[in-house]
Amino acid sequence: MSEEKYPWLDLARRIQSIAQAGLTFGTNEYDLERYRELRSISAEILAAHSNLSANKLEWILAQEEGYLTPKVDVRGVVFRDDRILLVRETIDGCWSLPGGWADVGLSPREVVEKEVREESGLQVEAVRLLALFDKKCHPHPPDLFYIYKFFFLCEERGGELGTSLETSAAAFFAVDNLPELSLPRTLPSQIDIMAEMRMDPGRPALFD
Repeated sequence: MSEEKYPWLDLARRIQSIAQAGLTFGTNEYDLERYRELRSISAEILAAHSNLSANKLEWILAQEEGYLTPKVDVRGVVFRDDRILLVRETIDGCWSLPGGWADVGLSPREVVEKEVREESGLQVEAVRLLALFDKKCHPHPPDLFYIYKFFFLCEERGGELGTSLETSAAAFFAVDNLPELSLPRTLPSQIDIMAEMRMDPGRPALFD
């Protein structure tokens, strides 16, 4: 079930987008107050379907500044023979492709190489964009933010498997024998897709 099955989530995001654009470009105090109210309504919708309070969610939404755009999640796809690199997330104890939010000031290549190094201990080189997915089009659990996911094929260049503040283990697994995955970050179907893409070097990158 993709996020398209959660109409309340799409509605809350759209209201938040309108509110944030208004708060960014508006100048009339009466209009600004209405945009703040829209942001509160978005938080109330989200709170009704989560374990966070409307006040907490409104505070989170208020941290976003400027025109609202999708967040960018970058993931590294590293194979050793026919096994794929996964890291165990400390936040939920489950496994995912190494990666995280894109950093301002770094290119996509630099981000994914940094994330793989920091989370797994391996030095890698990004060699190919495999896919660019819209998270809502895939069966992840619902997320507060609207997210694009980049998947880059990377090749090992050194280092040793290790851990980080965000990961408690790093290991290679057979694609047909995966550990429990952190579904907000990585889906079994996405790993299958990455394995297929790796075996077909001439295939263009996938996108939603």
